[in-house]
Amino acid sequence: MSGLLAALMLKQDGWRVEVFERAEGGLAGRGAGIVAQPEMIARLAGIGLDTREIGVSVTARRVFDGEGRLVASSVCPQVLTAWERVYHMLRGAFPDAHYHPGRSFAALRQDASGVLAYFSDGGTERADLLIGADGLRSTVRQQFLPAVAPLYAGYVAWRAIVAERGLPAQIHDDLFDALAFCLPPGEQFLGYPIAGPDDDLRFGHRRYNIVWYRPAEPTRELPWLLTDDSGVLHAISIPPPLIRREAIAAMRAAAERLLAPQFRVIVHSIQEPLLQPIYDLESPRLCFGRVAIIGDAAFVARPHVAAGLSKAADDAAALATALETDDVAGALHRFEAERLSEGRKIVGRARHLGAYLQATRNTEEQERSVRHSIPKAVLSETALLDFLHR
Repeated sequence: MSGLLAALMLKQDGWRVEVFERAEGGLAGRGAGIVAQPEMIARLAGIGLDTREIGVSVTARRVFDGEGRLVASSVCPQVLTAWERVYHMLRGAFPDAHYHPGRSFAALRQDASGVLAYFSDGGTERADLLIGADGLRSTVRQQFLPAVAPLYAGYVAWRAIVAERGLPAQIHDDLFDALAFCLPPGEQFLGYPIAGPDDDLRFGHRRYNIVWYRPAEPTRELPWLLTDDSGVLHAISIPPPLIRREAIAAMRAAAERLLAPQFRVIVHSIQEPLLQPIYDLESPRLCFGRVAIIGDAAFVARPHVAAGLSKAADDAAALATALETDDVAGALHRFEAERLSEGRKIVGRARHLGAYLQATRNTEEQERSVRHSIPKAVLSETALLDFLHR
């Protein structure tokens, strides 16, 4: 989505933008929940998108203990949405004629007048600048920073979405109007409502998004989780259909031991969970002549600050502002100077909030971060960008 955000903002400023997407088909159907931070909503409105029904509004935060008792709560109005909901908005606003699916970037050459991009289908494209918005595994970043790689954080997130209509009435009453948590020792489980299929926001047609952070030791447990039934070990992540039944069964058994009964019911109803190893990634540079990297291609922060999409929107806005000049290389350096420090700050804050979840417990940072695991801290710090700005 960082690519679409940049494309729309630059198009608004008069640039002719071509988007090349490596995936063949549409990217709809990715149902992961996200927090629609006010800053991100303002950016979307600024490019002319109607954000009035971007997601589900909640006002409360709640923490439940292992017995299902409410042990802490707070008032915190937020809008909770889904990846596919925002993607639909962005993709619908960008012209089909300039969007090229199934075009995988392979390499580039540049000179003082422009950039020549080579694609895996044998095609080439020449432009004034190239923006790498190609995520955690960025091919563009690898061209210039081959030593920069995702650093495993020591824990994973189990993610899933269940239908609202399948929730028992009492569980719906406890959870569906809030951002809700359960905090087993050294772990964190949270859930919140999001739009239903096809962006449906009608009562009874929405969905419930869950995320369960669990430590996973890197030399044995993580490889076990990322190995499929045929014995293939997947690097970085594993496609949901290939997660072994044994791994899912172990996760469900842990839910019975550790989670509030409200969340046990939800975990039991999951059809196909997603397993996400958590990584940190920091790029020491963001511009390379007439090339820039943005979004997760540049920095990947752990999800605890819920800053991923807001960071991508801010990257795109800073890039568009810097490019209000004919000096492309100079503009990209100004963009880099502004966004490097912000990216480092977000990654550092997210790392600190999540350090207590790591599989090992022997660093000073992990010891300090334990205070972030208590209910009061979780309620006041998780998924709040205003905390970062204080």
